[in-house]
This record gives sequence, C-alpha cells and structure tokens, in this order.
Amino acid sequence: MIELPWLLPGSSQFPPTSQALEDPNGLLAAGGELDPDTLLAAYRQGIFPWFGDSQPILWWSPSPRAVIIPGEEHISRSLRKHIRRSGQEIRFNTAFSEVMEHCAAPRAEDEGTWITEEMLDAYLQLHELGHAHSVETWHEGSLVGGLYGLRIGSVFFGESMFSRQSNASKFAFASLCQISKAMGIALIDCQVSNSHLESLGSVELERSDFEARLAKLVNRPTNSNFPKGLHLSEF
Repeated sequence: MIELPWLLPGSSQFPPTSQALEDPNGLLAAGGELDPDTLLAAYRQGIFPWFGDSQPILWWSPSPRAVIIPGEEHISRSLRKHIRRSGQEIRFNTAFSEVMEHCAAPRAEDEGTWITEEMLDAYLQLHELGHAHSVETWHEGSLVGGLYGLRIGSVFFGESMFSRQSNASKFAFASLCQISKAMGIALIDCQVSNSHLESLGSVELERSDFEARLAKLVNRPTNSNFPKGLHLSEF
C-alpha cells in the first residue's frame, strides 16, 4: 500500500516534488483543502490536484511535464482554414462555470470525471478572484468548445478542454496561444502529454527544468489583464 504525506486542512506546505512517485507518475501528497491560498501555492510550485469522487484530494507533480511556448505552437493549415470558414467565434471569461461543467461531463471513453463538485466550487472561487479564466468557442449563440485554467504571473496553467463541434477546442487553444503571446505569457502548462497536445506543438520538460522556469515566471507580471468578452482572432 502506498503511504503518502498527508496535508492538514489549511496547509500549503507541500513535500519536495523530488519525493513524487514514479508510479503513478508524479503522485506527491494527499489531503489538505482546495481553498484559493492552497491552490495558488500548489500551482506556483508546479503541483496540481487530480482525484475522483471516492478519493481524498490527491496532489501531483509529474515528470516529464508537457508545455507549450506561446509563439511556438503548431496551428495546421487545415485548422487555419477551418477557423476562417466555420463561423465560430472566441470569447473570454463570459461562461466560466459552463466551460467547467462541459469539461466535467463524462466522455465517451470515460466512465466518470475527475472534475468533482468540490473542484468546480474551488475553481469558481479562483475565477471570481481573477486567477482562473476560460477561453470559449461559440457558434450561432451556443457554447461549442473551450478550455479553462489559471494564470499566475507569466504562466498559464491549462486544466481541461472540451469540444462539441469540429475543431472547437483547438480554436480555443489557438486563441489562448495568440492572446498569451500578446500578453507576455511565456509558458502554457499542459501537465501530461498526449497525442492531441503533441499535434498542437507541445514539448516535454523534465521536472527540474520546468520548476526552474516556473520560479522565474510566476512572479513576472504580464503586460495586460486577461480579456473578457468577444475576441476576433485572425489566423
């Protein structure tokens, strides 16, 4: 049986990430709370929560870490063509809770979701405090795709995305990269690599490299606030 360090309620004192397990990759600690102070302290150290309804809060720091450098993302010619012709539009921070709820909905290949009610409530608090943001793809007045995550300093920590229409999540992601570059965000954390992220240009960093970048970037101010409302992207 795995014995993990246990965080007391209200504690943001995480064990060193070098103590994270190799199997499962990155499992670091359990317990604690999902209050804003604890969550922000965790993300600043490259740690994030991920757990199911029947589990305690579990904290992770996987290695390698999937990231995307704004300006170095891969937007294919076919995606650019789709964006120009689809009639979809991008909005920021107009439907944060709806984006999270869509991300939480069970996928065809999944039996459940890791975005529990406790997670929903926690990230809504972060959104209300100005730390968590949504990038939304709309078509004819309906929300058809999007993503959400946290911005701390010059880092955007991506959490989850969904799509209800062809390429809708990719359009949201491409717009996130575009606005991130314009705002001076230097790193988008994608947590763990998959084929979808690789197709968009993600690369992997070892934990030490990722954390060294974080240490510099989370305290670096960006040159503008995250937008709200309609954003007309040109690709």
